[in-house]
Amino acid sequence: MSTHNRSSDPRVIAAFVVTALVWGSTWLVIKGQIGPVPPSWSVTWRFAGAALGMFALGLVRGDIRLGALVPERPVLIHAGLIGVSLFCANFQFVYRAESHLTSGLVAVVFALLLLPNAVFSRIFLGTPVTRGFALGSAIALSGIVLLMIAEYRTAPVGSDVPLGAAMTGLALLCASTGNVLQAAQVVRRVPAAMLLAWAFLIGAVVDFGVAWVLSGPPVFDWSPVYMGSVAYLALIGSVLTFPLYNLLLREMGPGRAAYNGVVVPVVAMLLSTAFEGYRWTGLNLGGAGLALIGLVVALRSRKPSR
Repeated sequence: MSTHNRSSDPRVIAAFVVTALVWGSTWLVIKGQIGPVPPSWSVTWRFAGAALGMFALGLVRGDIRLGALVPERPVLIHAGLIGVSLFCANFQFVYRAESHLTSGLVAVVFALLLLPNAVFSRIFLGTPVTRGFALGSAIALSGIVLLMIAEYRTAPVGSDVPLGAAMTGLALLCASTGNVLQAAQVVRRVPAAMLLAWAFLIGAVVDFGVAWVLSGPPVFDWSPVYMGSVAYLALIGSVLTFPLYNLLLREMGPGRAAYNGVVVPVVAMLLSTAFEGYRWTGLNLGGAGLALIGLVVALRSRKPSR
């Protein structure tokens, strides 16, 4: 069955929609965590909780067995690389980027994940890149430039828009590395719960070390709002969605799986408008429109270029 045919499977469609809607909301929740708890510790608590949740889910579903808790060495190595790139470095940069940019704008920029996903997939997995994809990417990039100009003009005092954009770009590269690793043949023979549980755990351990070095001893906020945000991001934003996204990576490939970024920024920008007071102007409307048009053009591409 071709990748395109698999992408019309109802399971794949459902995974695509749920992942996009949930991740569209997580950007705002991440923004709400920025405060008394240093970003590195917030990332640590999220993935420590996600690791516990994923191991529990795997044991209940039978995807993980107590007698075979540790996967084969190649799978464990891949899980470690995914944990460091996706669940450590990626989110360390994302949480810091949101100190300088609105959550909706970070989500829009992050929609460009399909670019490094496609490039890395071409290099490491042999997935072809189409002319339509290249055209759509160029259109989307022009829209992102307009959004950055609009953000720079209206940024509050103390914001560093170029720094926030740079951190988002680094997060994109780290996330894309983790995505391509999840689509590798060596990890396809193990259940997603097994792979992700170990990736969450290894990522959380590395996050713990990074947090201690950068921010000192552990810090936690026992307020209901903060604890609720950690639980939401760990269980709904990670345990629920990352296995669904893993399904997309395996069935659609890393390039097309990243197309859920067409829906994510729309949800995130609407929530940012409602809760963060994000103001729309002609410049950012045009930028958001170009970004989404570019992503749709890339999505509709079919024939690989020669």
